[in-house]
Amino acid sequence: MWFQDKLEEKIIIKRKRIKDIVSQYNDQKIGDVTIKNLFSGLRGNDLLVSDVSYVDPNDGIHFRGYSINDLMGMLPKAEDSEMPLAGGMYYLLLIGELPTREEALDIEEEWRRAGDLPYHVADMLRAMPRDTHPMTMFSQAILALQSRSEFTLHYNNGLKKSDYWKPTLKDSMSLVAKTPAIAAAIYNIKYHNNDLIPPSQTHDWSANFAYMINKDWDQHYMELCRLFFAIHADQGTGNVSAHTAWLVNSALSDVYFSCSAAMNGLAGPLHGRANQDCLEWLLDVLEKYGSCPTEKQMEEYIWDTLNRGKVIPGYGHAVLRNTDPRFIAQLEFGHKYIANDDLFKLVEIVYQVAPRVLKEQGKAKSPWQNVDAISGTLQYNCGMREYDFYTVLFGVGRIMGITANLVWARALYAPLERPQSITLDMVEKKIAQIIS
Repeated sequence: MWFQDKLEEKIIIKRKRIKDIVSQYNDQKIGDVTIKNLFSGLRGNDLLVSDVSYVDPNDGIHFRGYSINDLMGMLPKAEDSEMPLAGGMYYLLLIGELPTREEALDIEEEWRRAGDLPYHVADMLRAMPRDTHPMTMFSQAILALQSRSEFTLHYNNGLKKSDYWKPTLKDSMSLVAKTPAIAAAIYNIKYHNNDLIPPSQTHDWSANFAYMINKDWDQHYMELCRLFFAIHADQGTGNVSAHTAWLVNSALSDVYFSCSAAMNGLAGPLHGRANQDCLEWLLDVLEKYGSCPTEKQMEEYIWDTLNRGKVIPGYGHAVLRNTDPRFIAQLEFGHKYIANDDLFKLVEIVYQVAPRVLKEQGKAKSPWQNVDAISGTLQYNCGMREYDFYTVLFGVGRIMGITANLVWARALYAPLERPQSITLDMVEKKIAQIIS
């Protein structure tokens, strides 16, 4: 691959940095584990290292040090578009440098050459029952590609550990290239019983999804795809989907095994499915009032939701302690394209009311909007009414970041992840020893 030499230069430098840190400071403690950590999913513990992205509690997601707002202006744009090329985003995630327009387009061209869906994957999707969840179909389609794994082929033929990252990169490029076609095939087969449309050889990677579901006439939707996939590209390696891929890959399971497992985690209501839950909640509000409620009515509705022991979907985050910049990017998109839409207006009302109610209630650590509070609304307005499909779209974007992290995990010799578990009796004994 044309950028492999540049990536290898950076890998050599980072391998040396890690070797120096481990050799000099191997026994240096940089944190402690508390009882709370043990019983709260290790939330907040610094346990993973990745330079691909980082979630700052106040500023939100940073891709290779750049904020969402930075990247919207700095990444190369698709033709006649205000939104970034996914090829540019992927180059940034892998290489750690802002790409030129030519470099972004070269990635896009490589994806075009590898973007067709193999017949056996399409046949498998057609054979699945029509009531199969789209995330099940997505996970299975990724797994079905495993028979073409470059990593497994070369590993079985004696691949050196120092070169594990090279076939991982090939597999990653191949999988990312095919994800829009997989998603489009699922959409066409499950919801419309339609034939598959081969990828366009002229559209960019993000817009190609719109093309393959017969929405290439809709410039608004192609712009939304570019925005949606870019802002969902990564979110550190501690979230369920990214960490699942990292864990599975640490056993030297290839990109396909790892990403299929990651999508199973993404399907959960506490992760990728949250955008669906949020939209359903908003639609229930509109159904109750017949149109947009007043702020007073919205406040009463939110209190009623909380008093029934429910959460406000799209509000709160494991790390963020401010409004998610990905929410703001989508809000600005909505102002441009759908400012008069009732559902979008409702999102803005909730945006004004929910944080102050959640603050008053005092239970939420973060009363602010996250990315899910609006993403479903934008898809719904564009005619994508099959909202159990939204998590597949999330996955299309997220696989960019996951695979970039897997390339680096293999390049930097990430070990088999194997934390030790202890019994509850052991926990109580440790506490007794500490307090005695």
